[in-house]
Amino acid sequence: RRRLRSASSCGSRAVAAMAPRRAAAALPSAALLLLPLLLAVASAGLSGYFGTKSRYEEVNPHLLRDPLSLGPAAAESRLPAACAPLQLRALLRHGTRYPTAGQIRRLGELHARLLRRPAAAAAAAAAGCPAAADLAAWQMWYEESLDGRLAPQGRRDMEHLARRLAARFPALFAARRRLVLASSSKHRCLQSGAAFRRGLGPSLSLGSDEVEVEVNDSLMRFFDHCAKFVALVEENDTAMCQVNAFKEGPEMRKVLEKVASALCLPVEELNADLVQVAFLACSYELAIKNVTSPWCSLFSEEDAKVLEYLNDLKQYWKRGYGYDINSRSSCILFQDIFQHLDKAVEESKSSKPISSPLIVQVGHAETLQPLLALMGFFKDDEPLKANNYVRQMHRKFRSGRIVPYAANLVFVLYHCDQVKTSKEEYQVQMLLNEKLMLFHHSNETISTYVDLKDYYKDILENCHFKEECALPKVNITAVDEL
Repeated sequence: RRRLRSASSCGSRAVAAMAPRRAAAALPSAALLLLPLLLAVASAGLSGYFGTKSRYEEVNPHLLRDPLSLGPAAAESRLPAACAPLQLRALLRHGTRYPTAGQIRRLGELHARLLRRPAAAAAAAAAGCPAAADLAAWQMWYEESLDGRLAPQGRRDMEHLARRLAARFPALFAARRRLVLASSSKHRCLQSGAAFRRGLGPSLSLGSDEVEVEVNDSLMRFFDHCAKFVALVEENDTAMCQVNAFKEGPEMRKVLEKVASALCLPVEELNADLVQVAFLACSYELAIKNVTSPWCSLFSEEDAKVLEYLNDLKQYWKRGYGYDINSRSSCILFQDIFQHLDKAVEESKSSKPISSPLIVQVGHAETLQPLLALMGFFKDDEPLKANNYVRQMHRKFRSGRIVPYAANLVFVLYHCDQVKTSKEEYQVQMLLNEKLMLFHHSNETISTYVDLKDYYKDILENCHFKEECALPKVNITAVDEL
């Protein structure tokens, strides 16, 4: 029988949960005076572990000082003077967004549990639970209508990114160069595309007509159109067995008990999903409002590492190396990138103007992560599993470093004069989050276009989206089949 190949499979038996315990830890009253300072410290220690809900500034800290600064990485990426950029292809994740309706509902549920307790704030403070008192007094300002929409900070993310790319590649963004702008159909992506265009400003007008954002879900949401991925991973609970096992494991149990104690709640009233929602509330308030939320006070840096791993496990098994189909489904996008690069090379060889010098497409973390896995980036020697948290402390696969809000993967094609061989005439660089990437085949930050195509020849020639995504005739649902 055909099987969905995975990096590792789960056993059918879940990791045994530890016996529930309830701890009580009183906080000295003097600490209440230090709470604002403690909160600020908490946010600073946690912000590097928010996974896909991380601010873009976590991977480029210099932007906290100046959002238009190109940073030290730009100075290190100079090409020889004889090379001129022909085409830039940018794949962007949307900017900072609000929580989804489901996340908002779960946060409301957790907050309501604190409010249901008798004289919640006063009782919590008296019981030595100042965090519970603060959270009972916290205003639940999220509304379900926000449902994953782009936040004002998300628009700024995109506008600033556009201006930095224009400053880094001025020849490509010069007046009257054609911009092809495409997006996923999701509102946050469409708004991100519009904000990117706005960031270029009137001084960087790309023609007399306003550029419209074209919807292209077949490329930006290829995963929705891949029946095999949807049936065997997206909608198959057993595909997430490593994630579910980690939720019941000792590391998460320790965090659960600590949070229950801080909230003066019986540990039985919480679960891993609710604790993760509280952690995400901390991340959202930092990313959206640039404030330290009282939700942050529930977690230490060690707790944050555990919760980051839980998020990374989900990304690994659902969007990364866990199953072949996760990455193979992205080959439709990968091939499209090279088709446009090919066209630019042919136009250059024929001394024609480059018809599409700028191609900018806005999608999701779920767009970028599978594509990077298809290309072999951020792959660890050992799969991420529920039982190897400690061994994975220094893993390459950290989603917050790879696909934070406003993440961007950029291909730049160059034409170079004064070269020794014809093969060196066309060269390529790749940047992730505005930092040059090392190519696997050369361990260099620049490659000839010929060598790059040769390295990925199998994917370019033999990965066919329709065949890859066809459902196997036997319906696979059992854990041991995955």
